[in-house]
Amino acid sequence: MSRFPGTSALVRSVTAATAAALALSLAACGGGSGTSDRGQQGDPAAVRAALDKPAEITFWTWVPNIDKTVALFEKKYPKVKVHLVNAGRSKDEYTKLTTVLKAGTGAPDVAQIEYFALPQFAMSKSLVNLADYGAAGLEEKFAESAWSQVRLADGIYGIPQDSGPMAMFYRKDVLDRFGATPPTTWEEYSALAKKIRDADPSVRITYVDPGDAGTSNSLIWDFGGKPYTVGGATDVTVNLKDDSGAKAYADTWGPLIENKLVDSTASWNEEWWKSMASGRYATWLAGAWAPAVLEQNIPQSRGQWSVAPMPGGVSAENGGSSVAVTTQAKNKAASVAFAQWLNSDPEAVRSLNSEVGLFPATRLLLDDPGFRSAEVPFFPGSKPNETFADMSKAVRPGWQYLPFQVYANSVFKDSVGQALQPGGNLPGALATWQERLRAYGKEQGFTVK
Repeated sequence: MSRFPGTSALVRSVTAATAAALALSLAACGGGSGTSDRGQQGDPAAVRAALDKPAEITFWTWVPNIDKTVALFEKKYPKVKVHLVNAGRSKDEYTKLTTVLKAGTGAPDVAQIEYFALPQFAMSKSLVNLADYGAAGLEEKFAESAWSQVRLADGIYGIPQDSGPMAMFYRKDVLDRFGATPPTTWEEYSALAKKIRDADPSVRITYVDPGDAGTSNSLIWDFGGKPYTVGGATDVTVNLKDDSGAKAYADTWGPLIENKLVDSTASWNEEWWKSMASGRYATWLAGAWAPAVLEQNIPQSRGQWSVAPMPGGVSAENGGSSVAVTTQAKNKAASVAFAQWLNSDPEAVRSLNSEVGLFPATRLLLDDPGFRSAEVPFFPGSKPNETFADMSKAVRPGWQYLPFQVYANSVFKDSVGQALQPGGNLPGALATWQERLRAYGKEQGFTVK
């Protein structure tokens, strides 16, 4: 689930009914107006030229303050008017988008779509293959971990907008109280969890949220897992029972939960923020979007937090979005040009980071010494961007999401979520989740292994 300041970071789940309706509707998408030119090659040369001709583009996005970056685009290309529409955060936008795509009319030209949801729309043939418009030439501009999320099956279906390489946020004051330093391995992390619990039962090393599929997926990814694979248009593999990364995740987190070394609690609510502010949790494993979220919600803890690499030194993406062009776009060339400029132009990229608050997906900033060494006010005396940029490069390659990941995440709490509390059987719950996803995929017409 996309996580950036003040937006879908706060959206914790999708109901099973909504997700099922979304997937069923997507399976029926692909027809209607705006799809008659499917299969025709777009003209890359026409993309740049389209910005010098009168055009109007509708852009669905829930990102606060992105109008500042769009204004820069309109100033540079005054003949193109961009109509911003807040269609709702994450799942709300997807439900509306699915409805208009199925109807064949009413879809935006351009839409923000999180990485985990992108395959669902791409495989239903609702999005333009941007490779036909020369988008493959942008690959070197982006971090591999972000680009790999928009490169699906036979094409490119979005331009990366932001990323969320996972890092370990920690409370300096809490670790100091226990005479501890940030753990560098998962073994050290588990040992520190026990040390903290034994020394002060009111404190835990962290928490687990039984409704948060995104973080569990990211941790499986971090442990080297590849439980989901998609081949061609209909071949899907779901292997949560025997995947080595899923096993490593269960072997590490199962004992932490069983021995009550971590809290099992819902997050992103008032009580959770109080716990975060009070120092109940020594660490928080989250994406690089977290600094702005912390500053927004618990500004009183400024200076108490710092950031370190993930235990083990490798990482995974934990959130992030792309910008895609729908097959109903009236002016596809101009829409593609806008999506490319918004997320790869140096002026736009810097605006998205400094004015909008998105953590970059572009090498332009990730490799920039000035960006890496910049001080972040919430972390005085440290350079968190350096850690985030290093974690971006350390993201394990090869991760894929399911073409029905929205549904998969929605039923997580009914299987794995039940095991993220003392007495739960995490390996068994992963197996249960697997079987439910396999059954659902077959119902949707996929060949599932």
